[in-house]
Amino acid sequence: MEDFGLLLIRLMIGVVFLFYGTQKLFGWFGGYGIKGTGGWFESIGIKPGHVAATLSGIAELLSGLLFVLGLWLPLAAVLVVVVMLGAIAKVHGPKGFANGGGGFEYNLFLIVVAIGLALIGPGAWALHF
Repeated sequence: MEDFGLLLIRLMIGVVFLFYGTQKLFGWFGGYGIKGTGGWFESIGIKPGHVAATLSGIAELLSGLLFVLGLWLPLAAVLVVVVMLGAIAKVHGPKGFANGGGGFEYNLFLIVVAIGLALIGPGAWALHF
């Protein structure tokens, strides 16, 4: 059952980051694509915005894919930590802890889950190279 539990957690965090990455890169699922996200990044002081949008979108897409596959979880976790720390520093941190007020609770949760999975490992139902 532990392997099934790890699979469920991996799939959920993977889908979340695949979702975010495709929003930024392709404008899917109500996202704004590189141009729109880049413009928003510029508006909050992240320049050049289109480069930051591209890099964060790639990091999210890649980390999501790696978590879904159960492959190279330490790398996937590093990507999640970098992107989420950026989100906390530039957007959510000043709003406090509570997610309901736009705070960093959810970002911190994703960081902890990503690191936890990297430390535990992917379980038996994963690609192994």
